[in-house]
Amino acid sequence: MVFNTGAALLDAIVLAVVSKDKEGTYGYRITQDVRGVLDVSESTLYPVLRRLLKDQCLEVYDMEFGGRNRRYYKITEQGLVQLNLYKSEWKEYSSKIANILGRD
Repeated sequence: MVFNTGAALLDAIVLAVVSKDKEGTYGYRITQDVRGVLDVSESTLYPVLRRLLKDQCLEVYDMEFGGRNRRYYKITEQGLVQLNLYKSEWKEYSSKIANILGRD
């Protein structure tokens, strides 16, 4: 993709991915889902997850899977509020950009 991806957009995408599963999802799965939309590395996404944890938008828990612990991320109420704000902002922003780019 030729457009730069800012921190707020990455936060919004990660929150949207995590919000899809009420029980939470694990880091590798989040990475794969985000990569379906953007070309990003794990080394880019894990700082995003840490930031969202620090901002109390996500919570984390560990669960055993295949003899190993797997870290799961779950969206919080604060995260849902933030996600809804991002959705509202994105709708307005993308509409304005589409309007400008659609001009002949």
